[in-house]
Amino acid sequence: MELKDKCPNIILINCDDLGYGDVGCYGSGVNRTPGIDYLAQNGMRCTSFYMASPVCSPSRGAMMTGCYPPRIGFESFEGEWVLFPGQGVGLNSDEVTIAQILQRAGYRTKLVGKWHCGDQEEFLPTNHGFDEYYGLPYSNDMGRQVFKEDFPPLPLLSGTGIVELQPDQRSITERYVEQCRIFIRENKNNKFFLYLAHMHVHLPLYAGEEFVKKSINGDFGACVEAIDWSVRVLLHELRSLGLEEDTLVIFTSDNGGRGDHGGSNAPLKGNKGTTWEGGQRVPCIFYWPGHIAPGQECRELICSLDFYRTLAELGHGTMPADRKNDSLDIRRVILEGGKTPRDTFFYYIMGNLEAVRDKEWKLHVAKDGKPVRLLYHISEDPGEQENVYESHPEIVKHLEHSLEECRYELGDALTGIKGTQIRPIGRVENPHPLAEYDINHPYVVMMYDREEVG
Repeated sequence: MELKDKCPNIILINCDDLGYGDVGCYGSGVNRTPGIDYLAQNGMRCTSFYMASPVCSPSRGAMMTGCYPPRIGFESFEGEWVLFPGQGVGLNSDEVTIAQILQRAGYRTKLVGKWHCGDQEEFLPTNHGFDEYYGLPYSNDMGRQVFKEDFPPLPLLSGTGIVELQPDQRSITERYVEQCRIFIRENKNNKFFLYLAHMHVHLPLYAGEEFVKKSINGDFGACVEAIDWSVRVLLHELRSLGLEEDTLVIFTSDNGGRGDHGGSNAPLKGNKGTTWEGGQRVPCIFYWPGHIAPGQECRELICSLDFYRTLAELGHGTMPADRKNDSLDIRRVILEGGKTPRDTFFYYIMGNLEAVRDKEWKLHVAKDGKPVRLLYHISEDPGEQENVYESHPEIVKHLEHSLEECRYELGDALTGIKGTQIRPIGRVENPHPLAEYDINHPYVVMMYDREEVG
């Protein structure tokens, strides 16, 4: 079958803060993940896959639009790293998401889980290409929680309406999976795009009792095993409906892990919120029986930005011609084991351009707002242990030129350069939280009892 003839259902599973070393097929010996490992054993496991940001909102906005965060105004959010409840900014309604492209191509579309691209109505998923939405609009630590009593109640949404306030987080994964199963069954005769954005393993860690009892890695392991259970349920659903060979499943994480509370980014350096490899290099698995050969390890440089063009091409969608994006078509990589079309990848945090990878080399030029000069042979030194900056002046010169080109187009807060190809973030006047605390409301959980955040 020619590449142009392939038109699968698509299930994108995006975890929250799941680190490179947190699943079995990436080296974890403490988190049991037979379902995720099955995807890798029977599909393609990527070892040089990156998210476009080491934190949540810019990572998710970038994945939906195929653009580095600064291009869509997502470099920061009124001085914050991520979006908070009731902020008047979010994903601009002029942006065209992959959900919109697939929707226009005849796909039924649904997001189940975390959105985190703005909680005002015009920013919500159903106004960005999703026919249906069910989930928490932002992080699970943004509700009423011990020492965070000033936060509004955590809302569980269906569409744009509130289903429940302060839901029991221990049952959220099961509720998400049931929503996915219903959607798949209702659309077994249609092409569909299902985006499952897990709450786990973002803090606070709440998992169902059955997972806690089985875990050998405490609450963190229980949350990972809950994710794995969801994968096994969805695979079973596809098989029972005869859809497995018609469905591309992608498994990944929005950024690297915190590296504490039981998590791991091993063997990578750094963690969530940093531009070390542990902040942005994450697990990614492609699974599509009959189309992706089993047991492959892909070492090619690819990233979440590439989902946009690749899924649009697979779904016979039309890319917007009136705006630039940063996505590349990686169909030949995942379907044929071919070479990547991507030479470079840029590492941004809070609008600061801190590093660039070009094929097998990575150059850091800033950390924590201060200049640094660090060069790593990243294909051989993924742990970023040996700085070879002084030994390779020509490589440094080449990478610095790439950084200058990126600054000109996308900007760089560190050097004060404003990009020439950036678009504005969405804004609304008089924003308000989705819910206000009411002392008389019979909340399911009046106050989440764990102090973990982040």
